[in-house]
Amino acid sequence: MSFNSFSQTVTDSTKIVLTKPVAKLVIQDIVTGDQLKLKLRTLEEILNQTNGKLRTQTLLVTNLESQVLNYKGIVTDLNSKSSIQNDLTKDLEAALKKANRRTKLYKIGTTVGAVALGLLIIK
Repeated sequence: MSFNSFSQTVTDSTKIVLTKPVAKLVIQDIVTGDQLKLKLRTLEEILNQTNGKLRTQTLLVTNLESQVLNYKGIVTDLNSKSSIQNDLTKDLEAALKKANRRTKLYKIGTTVGAVALGLLIIK
């Protein structure tokens, strides 16, 4: 028994034969894949820009919060200075009233003394 057979000596492995419907589907998949790659790159760029904006906004918020704390500290200092100033003003007003009373007392005492001296001199 003997079989007649033959062997191909040259095979081209770079060539793939597809049927027309399968080739259309492959082309659609390749185009869709390219579109998805482009869409992914665009989305990554948008995400990077958004992350940059978020970092900037975070820095701005942190800066504004520190400014608010500084302003609150300034307001607290000014309020304490104002209360100290009010206390000093009240103390000075009390001292002025006391000095005015003494002056009136000295004037009255001087007038009474002058009148008494005048009466003594007249008698």
